[in-house]
Amino acid sequence: MSVNRSVATPVNVPRGLAGVVVTDTSIGDVRGLEGFYHYRQYSAVELARSRGFEDVWHLMVHGELPDAARRDAFVAETVALRRLPDEVRAVLPAIAAASGGSGPLAGMRSALSLLGAAKGFRPVYDIGADERRRDTLVATAAVPTLLAALHRLERGLEPVEPREDLPYAANYLYMLTGSEPEPRRARAIEQYLISTIDHGFNASTFTARVIASTGADVAACLVGAVGALSGPLHGGAPSRALDTLDAIGTPERINPWIRERVLAGDRIMGFGHAIYRTEDPRSRMLREVALGFGGPRVEFAVEVERQVEAILAELKPGRELHTNVEFYAGVGMELCGLPREMFTPTFAAARTVGWSANILEQAEDRKIIRPVARYVGPEPAVGVPASA
Repeated sequence: MSVNRSVATPVNVPRGLAGVVVTDTSIGDVRGLEGFYHYRQYSAVELARSRGFEDVWHLMVHGELPDAARRDAFVAETVALRRLPDEVRAVLPAIAAASGGSGPLAGMRSALSLLGAAKGFRPVYDIGADERRRDTLVATAAVPTLLAALHRLERGLEPVEPREDLPYAANYLYMLTGSEPEPRRARAIEQYLISTIDHGFNASTFTARVIASTGADVAACLVGAVGALSGPLHGGAPSRALDTLDAIGTPERINPWIRERVLAGDRIMGFGHAIYRTEDPRSRMLREVALGFGGPRVEFAVEVERQVEAILAELKPGRELHTNVEFYAGVGMELCGLPREMFTPTFAAARTVGWSANILEQAEDRKIIRPVARYVGPEPAVGVPASA
C-alpha cells in the first residue's frame, strides 16, 4: 500500500515571523507607517476618547457597538459574572502565598485554570459559538476580581468583593483600594484599558490563537496568553519607564543620563516600537490624559520625552524613535494611585478582551497552527553508540 507523505513545501521567513501574514482577521489592525490602529472599523484612540469600556468590550466580542438597550443588557450580563466561584475564592490565599512576591500576574495563571475548571469550560472545538462567547465573558469579568484579590492577599489584606453598580474600570480600582475612586481617575484608567485592548498579532495574542487552534478551552488559551505577556519584552515596560524617570531624577540630569545610555547601546524604556515608525497613537492619547492631571511629575515626563527624542534624533539619525504606550501609561497609572507591580496586570485585564475576541475568531477555523523548524544540528543519521 502506498503512503502519501507529501507536505507543504517549507518557506523561509524572517526571524520572529516579522511581517509574515499568518491569517485573516476582522478584529482590528495596526498601521505602523501611519501611526494608526483600529478595533473593527473604528479608530481605537477615538473609542478611548468617546466611549466606555463596556461599549468597546461589546464591539470586540459581538462585532458592533451597542445601542443603549444592548449596552444595558451587556452590562447586566457581565457584572453578574464578577464574583468568583467559592472553589476559586477558597484557594486564592494559597496561590498568593505561593507566588513568593512575584505578583498577581503569576497567580492569575493558576487562578484562571481553576476558574475554567470550576465553571466547566469545555474545549472550544466541542462547543458552539454561544458557549464559547459565554466562556470568554465569564473569564474577562472575573480577571479584575482575581487580580485585585491576589494583590491584596499578597499584602496581608482581605479581598474586596466586586460591586455591580460600578463600571468595569471604577470597580477594578475599588477592589484594589477598598475606596470608590474619583471619577476622573476611573475615567483615566478606563481610557488606558480601552487603548490597550488589542494591538495586532502581538506575542500574547498569537499565543492565544495558537492554543485556540488546538481546540483547547478558553481558560487554557488565556493562561498561555498571560504567560507570554509576563515576559519583560512584552508586557513589563510601564513600570520600567517610570524607573527611568526615577533614575534621571532632575531636569539637569536628563541630557547626560540619556546620552550615556544611548552611546552605550542601552535601550531607553518607553521609547521605540516594533511596529510604529511614527508617534505611537496610544502615547499621544495617554499624554493628553496625563496633561489633564498636570503637576511636576507630568511636566518632568514631558521634558524627558522632548530631550530623549532630540538626543535619539541626533545620535541615531534616520530612525523614528518616539514614546510608546508604556511611557505615559506608567505616568497615568501612577497618578491614579496604581502601584507599579499592578501596571502589567492592569494591562492584562484590558488585553483579556482582545485575546477573547481572537480566541473566538480562531475557534471558527478548524485548522491547527503547525509551522515547521529548520534543523541545524549534527548531520543525521548517526549510529547510536553502545552504552558503557
